[in-house]
Amino acid sequence: MLKRSEYKKKKGLKKRWVIIPVVVVLTLLLGTGVYGYSLLSKAKDTVNTKMHEPIESIDLTKTKKKVKASEPLNVLLLGVDARGADKGRSDALMVLSLDPQNDAMQIVSIPRDTRTMIAGKGFQDKINHAYAFGGADMSVATVEDFLDIDLDYYVRLNMEGLQELVDEIGPITVQNNIAWKDGKYDFPKGDVTMDGAKTMSYVRMRKQDPAGDFGRTERQRNVIEAIVDTGATAGSVTKIHNMIDILGNNMSTNMDFDDMKKMFSGYKNTRKHMNSYMMQGQGTKIDGIYYMNVADDEIAKVHDMLKR
Repeated sequence: MLKRSEYKKKKGLKKRWVIIPVVVVLTLLLGTGVYGYSLLSKAKDTVNTKMHEPIESIDLTKTKKKVKASEPLNVLLLGVDARGADKGRSDALMVLSLDPQNDAMQIVSIPRDTRTMIAGKGFQDKINHAYAFGGADMSVATVEDFLDIDLDYYVRLNMEGLQELVDEIGPITVQNNIAWKDGKYDFPKGDVTMDGAKTMSYVRMRKQDPAGDFGRTERQRNVIEAIVDTGATAGSVTKIHNMIDILGNNMSTNMDFDDMKKMFSGYKNTRKHMNSYMMQGQGTKIDGIYYMNVADDEIAKVHDMLKR
């Protein structure tokens, strides 16, 4: 296994993925929990041939033992919104912790501007730059070092895939905390029901939010929870066929189909108690570049959350 401290950048063209790292696996497995026999072959082929992408920085042998024993798992959710001049940095990162003993799920958001040591590079930079330097492999290694935790899986999803997914299972409804308009859509305070295109505007807005990137990350978590809840309804079961196609074209993960089946068996109830947290920090500029400095006690607090 590639050790975090010994990480070396892998060669080759990196795919460009989105940042709303939706809990896609939960939508299919932990949410619906139903696979008709006619879908088994299609789902297995799609996962193993189109979505499965192992990385060196995660020891799957160790992870599989944890899944078999239904031990707590940590999953890195990430991706890239590849619009315009975006070179492939992950727009945000989240760590999803699944605790089957307590039927609980914790989502921790890491601000994309967080300043930390980039694994294998020997210098500090924004944590979201790790993806640009070395894809999911370097992102995993960097987050593991930053929080002093082990990550068991990663999931990344293309932005267009998120929009297609919402349109397939949706519409979704979120509790919106601030009112704004973007010229095309109206987002009043309170419950807002959205299709895929409106969801994209909802999660991308930042300048009109007094909380800036923190507010946008909160909306990302709102969307994740709404997709999980909507995907768990009985009416979504009949849509699994199309969902598999959408995920196969837009999602990448180091889980294989057997991993997913075992996760459903041992982790399906973790969605009963879902909590979310945004890491806190202090904004600063270094050589004219904005960074988020996260204090050691905040890092220790999040480390304990995920280890607990």
